[in-house]
Amino acid sequence: EKMKFLSLFVLYFSISAVYAVLGVDISDYISSDAFHCMAQNGYSFAVVRGYCSFGGVDPNGVDNIENSIDGGMNVTDVYLFPCVPCGNPAGQVDALVDYIAGTGYGMVWLDIETYSWSSNLASNQQFILALANELVNQGQSVGVYTNYYNWQSIVGLGWTGVSQYPLWYAHYDDWPSFGDFTPFGGWNEPTIKQFNGDVTVCGVNVDQNYRP
Repeated sequence: EKMKFLSLFVLYFSISAVYAVLGVDISDYISSDAFHCMAQNGYSFAVVRGYCSFGGVDPNGVDNIENSIDGGMNVTDVYLFPCVPCGNPAGQVDALVDYIAGTGYGMVWLDIETYSWSSNLASNQQFILALANELVNQGQSVGVYTNYYNWQSIVGLGWTGVSQYPLWYAHYDDWPSFGDFTPFGGWNEPTIKQFNGDVTVCGVNVDQNYRP
């Protein structure tokens, strides 16, 4: 019985590994050849930086979206890293959406991590709501990238103001699984997990991600 259980356990995780969907997120220029190499090595989705924390669009954003699609990625999303001190969250969204229009991207993820946020949680909540609401106004599919500790320090764990959108969370445990997930912010289950940061795949620097 013990061996039978062990065999079933191994089989379960083997099947889970086979059906795991792996992807990358990037902040550097990546060629279509590199994306093709990744697609040939088990990666099927990419999230490309489209807007930078300095308060402007990523100059490589459009090229990276097009290279990802040309390279064979099944899904190519975009992330917006907001410039909080710059203010005007709706304007930041508008600049991004105008910039990437017509490129064939999927959804836009809001990158909410500890970087230049106010110490006022309510102010941060309003800024994030303004970003999300303008994306919706612009007809975009919205997601949120963050993790338990960033959310706690930026808006408070109990704030659920954007929990209707998919969650992409970061936990660098080298484990492509949601088995480590702890609910927060109104999210009971995530959509994507970033499980490794700053790794080299096909000769380029990426973060590794998993979705079931």
